[in-house]
Amino acid sequence: MPYDAILLVSFGGPEKEADVLPFLENVLRGKNVPRDRLLAVADHYYQFGGKSPLNEQNRKLMKALEKELSQHQIMLPVYWGNRNWHPLLQDTLRQMKDNGVKRALAFVTSAYSSYSGCREYRENIATALGSLGEGELKVDKLRVFFNHPRFIEATVDYATAALRELPIDDCSRTHLIFTAHSIPVSVAQGSQYQAQLQEASRLVAERLDAVRGGRTDFDLVYQSRSGPPTQPWLEPDVLDFLRDLKRQGKSKSVVLVPIGFVSDHIEVLYDLDTAANGLCAELGLRTARAQCVGTHPRFVQMIRELIVERMEIERLRADGTDGKGFDRPALGVLGPSHDVCPQDCCPAPQCPLR
Repeated sequence: MPYDAILLVSFGGPEKEADVLPFLENVLRGKNVPRDRLLAVADHYYQFGGKSPLNEQNRKLMKALEKELSQHQIMLPVYWGNRNWHPLLQDTLRQMKDNGVKRALAFVTSAYSSYSGCREYRENIATALGSLGEGELKVDKLRVFFNHPRFIEATVDYATAALRELPIDDCSRTHLIFTAHSIPVSVAQGSQYQAQLQEASRLVAERLDAVRGGRTDFDLVYQSRSGPPTQPWLEPDVLDFLRDLKRQGKSKSVVLVPIGFVSDHIEVLYDLDTAANGLCAELGLRTARAQCVGTHPRFVQMIRELIVERMEIERLRADGTDGKGFDRPALGVLGPSHDVCPQDCCPAPQCPLR
């Protein structure tokens, strides 16, 4: 095989109250963020006992992927490292090197192209590898998967379940709202983040036609903004959108689909299940929230398919071809993303993200 290990790469999260501030200080290191903003975000974690669900969800995803690979006779060990909290990437890569791994494929738990969702992870991996000194360990990143059929199928499955939580006569009148993490407008302009989110949302909405009475309309909104008011970030904010929706009187119920996230972590639990759900109760809007894809069997299958795809492309390249003729599954008009990022892809922001 061209590769001898799989590396699951994620954001990381605290697992107890004592971890919260050190974790957030890791996240915000080098960024000009006021202390009161950090403490406000810390309070979100304290409302859930100081424990983010993210690490536990990644443990489950790791086990599910190991099982999926084994069932298809892909006998590769799966490792896991985080950007901001234990197990940290540097520690995991040192373990991999000590175990004799020479070349690994990294699956990053981010479906979209952006600096923080793609390039920064590649930089994190490169920095961690550099800290290990001279060695033969190489890590390649799998492509982003916003329009991979299995990702869309898993999202449709959970969105359908959310729709069916509402009264049956509401389905055709329910407002479908997709949410994603807001980022600075200047950063979004350097990537395909918005276009990919819009396309993924459209693909899911089209497949929900039967449940929603033939409607394909939807809205894409943003959440979890953390920048200063003077810095333009992607809008509309989910809470502002819900208020406008109520004022317009067009709908009595909404389904929130956090399509920008793959795990039900704190930002989903707080911004949607706490803040948005509470606002909907005040406004008299019935609401349901779709699960993130998490360990949905289709999502786990997608990871395996991406691994097999990249291994086949690398075999073709080893034979002297460029691998461009290999079939790479994707839906919609944007086509599959590149598997090797160009040098100028998703440039670093010129100002702090938070």
